[in-house]
Amino acid sequence: MSRSFFPAFLVALAAAFITLVSAVGTAEAIEPIKIARDDVALDLSGAVEIYRAQGDAFQVSTAPDVDGIVRRIEVEAQDERSTGDWAVFALANTTDQQLDRLIVAPHFRLVGSGLVWPDLGSQRIAAITPSSGFTLDRQESPDADEFHVTLNPGSVVTFVAELSSPNLPQVYLWDPGAYKDTVNAYTLFRGIVIGIAGLLALFLTILFVVKGTSMFPATAALAWAVLAYISIDFGFLSKVIEITPGNEQIWRAGTEVGLAATLVVFLFAYLNLNRWHDHFSYGVLAWILGLGIIAGFAIIDPAVAAGIARISFAATAVVGLGIIIYLSLQGYDRAIMLVPSWVMIIAWMVGSWMAITGVLDNDIVQPAIGGGLILIILLIGFTVMQHAFAGGALFQGLFSDMERQALAISGSGDVVWDWDVSRDRIITRPDVSRQLGLPSGSLHGPARDWLSTLHTEDRDTFRTTLDVVLEQRRGRISQCFRLRGADGHYHWFDLRARPVIGSDGQVIRCVGTMVDVTEQKKAEERLLHDAVHDNLTGLPSRELFLNRLDAIISIARMEQQVRPTVFVIDIDRFKQVNEELGISVGDTILLTIARRLHRLLKPRDSLCRLSGDQFAMILLSEQEPARIAAVADAVKQAIRTPVTFARREIVLTSSIGLISWTTTQESAEEMLKDAELAMYQAKRFGGDRIEPFRPAFRSNDNNRLRMEADLRRAIERSELKLVYQPIIRLEDQTIAGFEALLRWDHPRRGAIPPSDFIPIAESSGLIVQLGLFAMQQAAEDLYRWQKQFPDLPLVMSVNLSSRQLIRRDLVGDVRSVIARSGVSPESFRLELTESVVMDNPEQSAHVLEKLRMIGIGLSLDDFGTGYSSLSYLSSFPFDTIKIDRRFLEDHSARGIVMVRSMVKMAKELELSVVAEGVVDHQDAQQLAEMGCDYAQSFVFGEPEDAETTGKLLFEHTTAAKS
Repeated sequence: MSRSFFPAFLVALAAAFITLVSAVGTAEAIEPIKIARDDVALDLSGAVEIYRAQGDAFQVSTAPDVDGIVRRIEVEAQDERSTGDWAVFALANTTDQQLDRLIVAPHFRLVGSGLVWPDLGSQRIAAITPSSGFTLDRQESPDADEFHVTLNPGSVVTFVAELSSPNLPQVYLWDPGAYKDTVNAYTLFRGIVIGIAGLLALFLTILFVVKGTSMFPATAALAWAVLAYISIDFGFLSKVIEITPGNEQIWRAGTEVGLAATLVVFLFAYLNLNRWHDHFSYGVLAWILGLGIIAGFAIIDPAVAAGIARISFAATAVVGLGIIIYLSLQGYDRAIMLVPSWVMIIAWMVGSWMAITGVLDNDIVQPAIGGGLILIILLIGFTVMQHAFAGGALFQGLFSDMERQALAISGSGDVVWDWDVSRDRIITRPDVSRQLGLPSGSLHGPARDWLSTLHTEDRDTFRTTLDVVLEQRRGRISQCFRLRGADGHYHWFDLRARPVIGSDGQVIRCVGTMVDVTEQKKAEERLLHDAVHDNLTGLPSRELFLNRLDAIISIARMEQQVRPTVFVIDIDRFKQVNEELGISVGDTILLTIARRLHRLLKPRDSLCRLSGDQFAMILLSEQEPARIAAVADAVKQAIRTPVTFARREIVLTSSIGLISWTTTQESAEEMLKDAELAMYQAKRFGGDRIEPFRPAFRSNDNNRLRMEADLRRAIERSELKLVYQPIIRLEDQTIAGFEALLRWDHPRRGAIPPSDFIPIAESSGLIVQLGLFAMQQAAEDLYRWQKQFPDLPLVMSVNLSSRQLIRRDLVGDVRSVIARSGVSPESFRLELTESVVMDNPEQSAHVLEKLRMIGIGLSLDDFGTGYSSLSYLSSFPFDTIKIDRRFLEDHSARGIVMVRSMVKMAKELELSVVAEGVVDHQDAQQLAEMGCDYAQSFVFGEPEDAETTGKLLFEHTTAAKS
């Protein structure tokens, strides 16, 4: 019993194992698809069963035949491109006739291809093996895998398809004749679409050559990208160039990247986005570079490149829609014209999305999407053509004169003013009421309605002008008037119109333009105000002051009670305030003083600013001398009141000249001049005083004018000459040099001292000519003496005034003097006083440094008399100081200590010292013991002319040799 059990168990176990092994690599039987004779095209995609990773050998159960018998078949891979994936389907011929059919699997199908990592197409089926009969014949086709199959009457055949790609999107069973007709129909459609795309791309390229602006090459590039995409999609490109199997995906991905890139470029160039902001240029450049990198990546992974390109296209469409809407709301005409084209792009994008995601699933979708691209390019081409020919010769002559005039008025921004006389209705286009902030159309009505809005001063003129035009039936309206806005402010308008005469000779309309000239009028008012008012204080200027004074004098001649008094007020030493605290602080102080003076005025009085620190006042409110004196004292006290600035009190004084009108005054100019003479007299007396005008002041002024005229003639007649005072070396009593001094021998008045004519020369500007004459003459005389007495190391000093120091030509003049005379720069010296240098310290330092670079000497005259000698000795490039005579005249112990300190300090600073005004030889000996280098005084020689000085040098040389 036990011996027979084990063999039977082993047999059963072996049978089960064989059954299990045979089950691996097999599949269950499938249901056949029944085919009728009238079936033209059947979609087998839903009935196909896919088996993945089955290897090179595949077993499957067939569909039951007519007798219900299920057989098993085994199929081996016949193609080296086999992926190990298999597809199985069954067909049943239910008719009593033999049927010929085509099994068709398209290489590429846009429907259901996917957005990210899309299926870009490839060969789908390597071979098909039937369960009975012969192997199916493959038909030649570049776009699909086609196999011809013959089904016998009543037969049921199972087909096993060897797949050459992982995906099998669609399988059709076609009637051969119907399939041929369908292919021919699609071929005709595709040929038409490709032809239109090619012609459009060619036309836009020619347009780019004719019109070279950026929008045309961008549009042409987009058209060529569409043409390339359609050629690939329709299988046309493979007929033009040879595309090896498997490279279709690279070409398809490349065209999709090109389509996405050219759309970005077109949007940027057409809307001219770079003019809105530079960030648009940077963003587009980065976008294009990114797509360029993706285009290169298409060789490695076309699916990824195509997916990114599709996302980029969608992003461009969405972003572009937002930009177009924004710019359209801003009134940008290009954006408005692009709206229809972009709406079509959005619609096309939505349709493509529905196709690639499988929402739309039919055979018409793919060619329809290609045709939609052509419609988009056509619409874009028409839009671009409008810009290509806008303003060109094509449109010349299409506008009438009236249309041109209308366009000109619209372009100028003027308001059209139309008065319908017969209906008495005024209309403005655009409505001027909105500009004024009034309700819309509030000024559309009878002419009388305008009167309430017009300024009261303009109403009569406006009404009269319209009446005259109606009565005369000719002429033109040219008038400026003001209209009141809703905020109460008035707007200036310039109206220019002409009447239109009807057949009865009467005025039927008045038509013209209105221009808002408010800004121009305000500018004119500002200019008029600034012309007669001071910019800093806002007070009337000298011209307006004289005009008012003239008017008051005219009234005074007729009315006994009108007696004006003129004050001229000058701030003492205000220049010093500007130098110490700065001009901005000086301006603030002037404003403060102007406000204080203005508070002293009564309604009939006037105040003006004559010049920098000078004010003038017309006093009409007071007639009594005592009251006038009280006002003058109040003015003086107002200025004297301390001005607080930066925790510092600044106290100013003033010189005030005044004059009351009498019948002897002929004009305002004369009266103001007399007041100024009184003010200058107050300054001569030391300032901080009030000086009424006296006739004697005129003679003083006349003497000054006469002296100025005589000085001019003296320069022309060479009446001025130089004299030279010796400068002695204290250690050996030899002549070291001279100081050149100007002298004037007047033909009638005799010798005039420099203290009288030098100030006049400085105030009149003649000092420049005098200074240049002194430098040139002194240099020439020095050169002559150096030639005559080569053993004497002589130095020549020439005084320099402040007016000369601030001249830009001074350095050039000095160079010219040295070059023309031939003297060495080291022997020529310029002398400046402390007051001259401190008139403009910054400018002085700059000029003196340039003079020092020439090589000449610089001497500081009257050292110790200023307030800041020590502070600028180290700042300016002086090499010599001259101690003022006042220190030498003080023989007290204190005076001697001060002189000794000055000499010691100069020596420590490596400066030469010249003592002026030495009283006697004992003082000279004492100075020599202190270390003083030179002395200059009448003790050693008086100033003499050039001839006498030459004799002195000769005697000095002879004595030295003997």
